[in-house]
Amino acid sequence: MTTTMTDEFEKLLEESFAKAYNVADIVEGTVIKKEQDGYLVSVRGAKTEGFLSDKELSSTDETLEVGDIREFYVLKEETDEDGMLLSLKRIAFAQAWAQLNDAKVQGDTILAKVVSPVKGGLLVDVADLKGFIPSSQLRTGTPFDGLVDQKIEVKVLEADPKKNKLILSQRLAAAEQRDQVVDNILATLEEDQVVKGEVVRIADFGAFVDINGIDGLLPISEISWSRIKHPSDVISLGETIEVKIIKIDSELKRISLSLKRMGEDPWQQIEGQFEEGQVIKGTVNKVTGFGAFINIFPGVEALLPVSEMAEENVNPFNMFKIGDEVEVLIKKFTPQEHRIALSIKDIGKSAE
Repeated sequence: MTTTMTDEFEKLLEESFAKAYNVADIVEGTVIKKEQDGYLVSVRGAKTEGFLSDKELSSTDETLEVGDIREFYVLKEETDEDGMLLSLKRIAFAQAWAQLNDAKVQGDTILAKVVSPVKGGLLVDVADLKGFIPSSQLRTGTPFDGLVDQKIEVKVLEADPKKNKLILSQRLAAAEQRDQVVDNILATLEEDQVVKGEVVRIADFGAFVDINGIDGLLPISEISWSRIKHPSDVISLGETIEVKIIKIDSELKRISLSLKRMGEDPWQQIEGQFEEGQVIKGTVNKVTGFGAFINIFPGVEALLPVSEMAEENVNPFNMFKIGDEVEVLIKKFTPQEHRIALSIKDIGKSAE
C-alpha cells in the first residue's frame, strides 16, 4: 500500500468516526492557533478545526493561550465548507445563570456593578449578564447617577435564563446586613450625639441617613426650622450631612435624627425681641381654612386665626396669598411653647 493510499485510508477512517455536533452542544477542544480576530480550536471528533471569535470570549478569558483545553458552546454547526463556530461567552453565561439560581435558592448576597439609571430602577452587570433592580428594591428608593460604576450588594429575586430575566434587590441585602451589625453600632451611639451620615433615601415624609451602616430617620419636621414643601428642597441623595441623634429605640432598633437642631433654636433667639401688644411685619407662609401662618422671624411661624383677620367673617384665601407681607399685632407670645397668636383686627385697638 503506497503512502498516498495510506493517508487517504487514515483520512476516511478518521471521518468515519467524526461526530456531527449541533448548535447548543457543549464540546471539548484544544486551542491550536491564534488568528487575527480569534482562535482556531481542535474539537475532539470534528472533521475540521472550529473557530472562536474574539467577540465570543468571556470577560475572564483575556489570557486564553495556545494549548488550553476548554469546553466550548457550538454557535454554528460544521459543514463541508466551514468548521463550526464556537463560544466561550455562552459557557460563561450558562455557568453564571446556574450560580445565580443557586444564590436565589440559598439566599446568598452577590455583587452587581451599576451600569446606569433607567426608567423604574437601575441596570446592573453581574458576570456579564444584565440585571435590573426596580426602584422599590433600591436602598435609596430612587436611582441616581452617583451609583454608576459602583459595586453594590444585592439579593437575587428572579433568575430565568430562558426569558433572559434577572431581577435583583439591594434593599433586602441592605436589610440583612443591617440586622447583622445594628446591635454593635447602636451600642456606640447616644442621644444628642452629632454624627455624619449619607442621605440614602428621600421620601415625602422625610429622609433616611446611613449612620455607620444603620439607616436613621430624618423626619421632614426635623430638617429645617422653616416650613419646607419637600425634603429635597434642602438635602439631596448621596449627600453627606451632619445630624444630631434625638432618639434611640434599642428595642425596635431605630434612631431618629435632626438636622435643624444642628443650628440655634430660633424660638430661643426671639425671646426678648418680641412682646405682646407689639405691631410687626411678617410674610404669609401658608393659608388654611382656619387661618394663615405668618413668618415673623427666620424659622418662626405665628398663627393668624381667621377670627382675628377682620371684624366681619372673611375667607382667608380671598384675603391672602403666600408671599404677601402683612402688618400684624402680637396678641399672645409664649415662645417656650412655640406659640405666637396674631391679630389684624385688634391693631387699631392696641393704639388706643
